[in-house]
Amino acid sequence: LMMQAAQPMVDVRDIYVLAAEADPSNVVANWRAGDFYIKTVGKKNAVKYFLKVLELDAEYRFDIEYWIGQSYHYGMEFEKALAFYDRYRQKLIDRDGYRGRDRIELPEVDRKIFECKNAIEFVANPAHYTIVNIGSAINTEYEEYGPVLNEDETMLIFTTRRRDGNLNENVFSDNKPYEDIFISTKENGQWSKAENIGNVVNTPFHDSNLALSADGNQLFLYKDENNGDIYQSDRKEDGTWTFPEPLSESVNSEGFKEASISLSPDGDILFFASDRPGGQGGIDIYYSVKDRNGEWAKSKNLGAMINTEYDDDAPFIDYDGKTLYFSSLGRKGMGGYDIFKSTYDSAAGEWADPINLGYPINTPDDDIFFVSTKDGKRGYYASVREDGLGFTDIYMVTVKQEDEVGETLASKNETDVDETDKEPQDKTDIKGVNNTEPVTLVVKVVDSDNSPLDAKVSLTSTDNMVVGKVAKGGGVFEFTTNATASKNYKLSVENSGYVFENIDLSLPAASTTAQTINRTVRMRKLQMGTRSVLRNIYFNFDKATFQDNSYNELNKLEGMMVENTGLEIEISGHTDNIGTKDYNKQLSQRRANAVKDYLVKKGIDARRITAVGYGEERPLASNDDEKEGRELNRRVEFKVTGGK
Repeated sequence: LMMQAAQPMVDVRDIYVLAAEADPSNVVANWRAGDFYIKTVGKKNAVKYFLKVLELDAEYRFDIEYWIGQSYHYGMEFEKALAFYDRYRQKLIDRDGYRGRDRIELPEVDRKIFECKNAIEFVANPAHYTIVNIGSAINTEYEEYGPVLNEDETMLIFTTRRRDGNLNENVFSDNKPYEDIFISTKENGQWSKAENIGNVVNTPFHDSNLALSADGNQLFLYKDENNGDIYQSDRKEDGTWTFPEPLSESVNSEGFKEASISLSPDGDILFFASDRPGGQGGIDIYYSVKDRNGEWAKSKNLGAMINTEYDDDAPFIDYDGKTLYFSSLGRKGMGGYDIFKSTYDSAAGEWADPINLGYPINTPDDDIFFVSTKDGKRGYYASVREDGLGFTDIYMVTVKQEDEVGETLASKNETDVDETDKEPQDKTDIKGVNNTEPVTLVVKVVDSDNSPLDAKVSLTSTDNMVVGKVAKGGGVFEFTTNATASKNYKLSVENSGYVFENIDLSLPAASTTAQTINRTVRMRKLQMGTRSVLRNIYFNFDKATFQDNSYNELNKLEGMMVENTGLEIEISGHTDNIGTKDYNKQLSQRRANAVKDYLVKKGIDARRITAVGYGEERPLASNDDEKEGRELNRRVEFKVTGGK
């Protein structure tokens, strides 16, 4: 297959995916499809192609078991990942003399095994956060990342690769728009539609922001000059910005990269990251203090308590002036960059041992560039998540307080506490628990023949809190909650070759008696004629535009289409009988078209999708009643029409 340098990696990947589907016995096409998935988005989708390579020719790649483990790792199937990492580790030991280029060395494998074991612990004990997409005023189907805010949380500046508003009509060599910096302000508690910050800060080429001062008047930028330097632009009284100027040589080094920065609230200390030599290894975090003349003094490495032999990047100094957030490829992580925090003890003159912020903020992929708000109750960062509008979106993280959770942080096996140093704690000492016993939901996933399926399963409350999960094997998963009030949850179940399930359920409040609730989920195979209602896709009233809470379901549908590459479906729109038949048919067609258009923009071949509007022709229930009738009839469905 001939590839042009300017062709984006995703397009190249899709070519190899088509080749592998056309000829499943083509080991090269399967390897390339998996390899490009690992290098782009949807990394978990690499596993089917790597498994096929192993089946076709186990010697095609010496490290094939490692890459199968890696793709399971990204897909959060950690037990499966460990099994393949262990297989590859044993191969390294058994064939120690092998020195091919496709050899992954033992320390890297051991690191991945360590990360998977950490991840199992983190997922079983999720941190008390809610993570919410901040919506379509900011996020698009393109990448948005690097959010920075002023201390009033009224100004949001970020980097995007969107088409609309970009200063350059052309595209970069990856066939996507250039980076531009956009800005939004909060009006009546809502973010305004983001706009380009302007051609003084932005150029026709790549421009990205790094940090914003507390008062919102100093914006720090990254430019590729000198292998990567930090620039500063100041906001003028009329709201416009000055031409960006590079920081002094005390910060920007000659020939090495500086690519992230944070300014202390009083403006006297800069924290930044650099790959200059002389540090602990890789990228390290440095600091510079303003001298009596108002100039930045010679920078110093932050030291071994923060920096590791791996890359340590993206510092953010909190508004208390002593809490540092940063991302690291080292320490007790679960894969990729994880976000940590450390607090400076001025009396001792040293930083505390950094704490992993835990799951679900951190994932097996890169989690980086986290910023906190002045009150410490919220934070913002960019991530690839299941409810995203595009590839990378900006999210708001809210720290849940004890009375909101129904249990204290001490009642969990917190990942930021060394269990060997903890004293046993009686439950009666825990505020809000009062001798309560947990509620356990036991989920068993089976197929139509009651055979267990080792599916991907998650449980999230309607206020976006993730519930701890333990995989018991044999298609059985346990979720445990100590919430002191009953709550509604969404149970998500996915498995390749089957219809995904998003199930609404309610769990009772924890009480003095332990409670166990059993739920069996029987999954349906994707075969000709299989039909499913997409109940969690919501449209604005009388329109064919999605509400922001629709994207989780839309992305589940996209994921099903990606995992089952031969699948063909009909998307059908349906209405109740309020309004004329002709209008209802037109509205239902536009809504079906909107779902198809979304899938096509995400890379699904349009030829695999037919969109049909049936209007009020096919009701599920009587239109005489709203709750049990008309509401059920207003829906979008999909039906399998072909493929495999």
